[in-house]
This record gives sequence, C-alpha cells and structure tokens, in this order.
Amino acid sequence: MHNRFLISGLFILSAAAWGADPAAGYPGRPVRIITGSVGSTSDQLARFMAQKFTDRWGQQFVVDNRAGAGGTIGTGIAAKAAPDGYTLTVGQAGTHVSAVSLFKNLPYDPLRDFAPISLLTKGVTVLVVHPSVPAKSVQELIALGKQKGNISWGSAGTGTISHLTGELFTQVTGVNFLHVPYKGAGPALTAFLSPVTAHAQLKAGKLKAFAVSSRTRFPGTPEIPSAVEAGVPGIEALLWFGIFAPARTPQAIVMKLNREINETLNRPDVKESLLKLGAMASPTTPQEFRAFIESELKKWTPIIQAAGIRAD
Repeated sequence: MHNRFLISGLFILSAAAWGADPAAGYPGRPVRIITGSVGSTSDQLARFMAQKFTDRWGQQFVVDNRAGAGGTIGTGIAAKAAPDGYTLTVGQAGTHVSAVSLFKNLPYDPLRDFAPISLLTKGVTVLVVHPSVPAKSVQELIALGKQKGNISWGSAGTGTISHLTGELFTQVTGVNFLHVPYKGAGPALTAFLSPVTAHAQLKAGKLKAFAVSSRTRFPGTPEIPSAVEAGVPGIEALLWFGIFAPARTPQAIVMKLNREINETLNRPDVKESLLKLGAMASPTTPQEFRAFIESELKKWTPIIQAAGIRAD
C-alpha cells in the first residue's frame, strides 16, 4: 500500500513538472502586438513580424495600434498586460529611452516593467534639406547656420529619434537651429528623417541628403555619406526597434520567441526585405537587448536634459 501511494505520488509530481513548461503549447490562442500609429515604422515592423510568427506557428498574431503621446500610451497598456506571452509590444528609442526624461508621470519603467525579447532592427536618420537651401554639404550648412542664425529644422515630433539627433547635432556643432516638431515625419522638409520617410522625396529631387547619423555608410542608402565622412563624427544616433513582453513573462516563452526572431531575421530574404524598409536586421539575446537599452539611456538622458526637452 505504501509503495502504491509513493508511485502514484511520483507520477503526479512528474505530470505537474511536465505541465509546468509554459512554452510547450505556446501560442495556444491569438497573440496581440501593441504598437504605435498605423503606417509608422514600428507598425510596419510589427506587421512584418506578426506575419512571420503566424506563418511559423499557425496561430494569429494581431497588431493592435495605440497612437498617442509618442507611443507611450500603447507601451503603458503593454506594461500592465498579463505576463503570459499573449501581449507583446514593439518599442523604440521614443518609448523606452527618451520618454523617461520627457514625461513627468510616465506610467511605466522601461527596464523594470518589461522583459526584453530581442532587438529587431537598427537604422539611421538622414540629414536632409530642401533644394532651396544654399548649401551643398553638412559643413556648408553649419557655416550657413552660424552666419544666418535663423535656420529652422523639423523632426517627426518631440522626443523622437529624429528630434534627439537634431539636438545632438546642435550640441556637437554649436549651431543653434530652431526646432520645429511635426506630428510625424512626413511634413518635415529640413530635418533628420528615417530613410523610409525621405526615400520618395529624395528620389523625386524634392530633398537633398547630406549625411546619415552613423560612423559608416548605411547599407540601405550606400550613396549617402556617413557622419564621419561629412565631418561630424559625434553624430551617431540609431533608429532602433525591438520586441518586449511584460515583466515576469515566463523565461521559456521569452526564449521561444527569441529563437524564432533570430532564425527569421538571419534569413537572407528577410534581411533584404528589411533593408528596403530602411532597416538592418539586428537580432540579439534578451540579455544583449537589455544591455543595449541601458547604454541608450546612459547616452541620451544627459543630452535631453542639457537641451531642456519636455513633452508637449
């Protein structure tokens, strides 16, 4: 009798241990990926990855657009979601770096409230000017700014990476351009924009490109000089996007998603497709992604504070 209960008890324990793996049947129902406004780069990447996940696992991954407050509204919703792997979010520099300094009452902590899964892509911003601007290079633009002192520049909005790049530019060069934030990158004509946003206007000759915000030329726009080549080596600003889950999401699910992301982003056809979107596939481990965010916070927080930037 004693042995029978012992064997039975061991069986129950083994069954419980087996059923404790939360990734074994994941995903067992639709998964939502919260992101910003429709048509934004984060939205495009969310839809791109959602389709890859759906194809891989035969379960729907649905994009949930939550626009407003620089993406922090949707990010706040994701932070408070159940940590079960069925709510993910695509974050970027605006939601997980600059928002910390911009918003007095940010409803989440980008490190404490999220489990980083993987960096998705890295990109650059492009310094573009209207053809009417009498400058043919970054150095000529700097000289023009110091001479006239009344040149304005646009960004995709307060706290976006295009805004931060512009502020970094003014701090490095000493030229005090007037910042004019727009509600999105489209209306800005003398600005730091993503290659995706600027591509059509550059091709049509409506804008001139002077440099990308990186040490080397960007593979997606090899014809545009790097910041180093343009004579402003201190201008390094990455336009990055990554996938997060709410904090306390089971590590087994985080790692299952991470493996799938890495396998997907390392495919040659996927790399090529992303380059056409102005982004370079940049998969990481969760630990590498967290370290990257920490380094971005360390870099941008003093720049934002020195510029006195606050959310509108």
